[in-house]
Amino acid sequence: MASISSSPRTVEEIFKDYTARRAGLVRALTFDVDNFYSQCDPEKENLCLYGHPNELWEVTLPAEEVPPELPEPALGINFARDGMQRKDWLSLVAVHSDCWLLSVSFYFGARLNRNERSRKRLFSMINDLPSLFEVVTGRKPVKDKPSVDSGSKARNNAKLVFASQRSLDGQAKNNSKLMDENYGDEEDEHGETICGTCGGTYNSDEFWIGCDICERWYHGKCVKITPAKAESIKHYKCPSCCTKKGRQQ
Repeated sequence: MASISSSPRTVEEIFKDYTARRAGLVRALTFDVDNFYSQCDPEKENLCLYGHPNELWEVTLPAEEVPPELPEPALGINFARDGMQRKDWLSLVAVHSDCWLLSVSFYFGARLNRNERSRKRLFSMINDLPSLFEVVTGRKPVKDKPSVDSGSKARNNAKLVFASQRSLDGQAKNNSKLMDENYGDEEDEHGETICGTCGGTYNSDEFWIGCDICERWYHGKCVKITPAKAESIKHYKCPSCCTKKGRQQ
């Protein structure tokens, strides 16, 4: 699957491996996108998108080894293909592929003899390149991304995450799941939070809801949840997680 002929050991070798795998994924999501799209048949089993060190890409089943030789990419990318607009699905695959590329580089980078400067240099080099998501959506690189913990306040208040200030004023007293009033002041912190369905970024004028299972954020309109309907939801599960659970059963 994501096999390697020799394990890269230096910053330069790891970065070369990263750029080669990235080149394969860029090709899959741009130049070869029609071929890639057709290979991700929702009727097939769980499929993964791999980028290889020879700059080629491959859609195939995940590795059978436990643990695998390398970190594995997102599983089952084909299942959501027909349930989303094509551009939105490609954006979602691109985000997951970015995560996989970083995880592979971090796997190799963890062996850099505890040399903190080497790891900083490696990820500085990686950060100078546009992400796959930015390539696929045509966006310019963004330097400041929200941290994983940036939404912790909303998670602790269950799952009415990013509501507009208008929603807060009208519902905060009766809805224990609404975010703190002060949370609206942190809009800049979440400026690049991405909707798990459409790939759109946070807007304070729109209602957002978060999944209690995968902790991804969604426009309420994308998952057909209104602020009023959300009041009766104790634990929200997004369509993707509902689908996954159904297949497992």
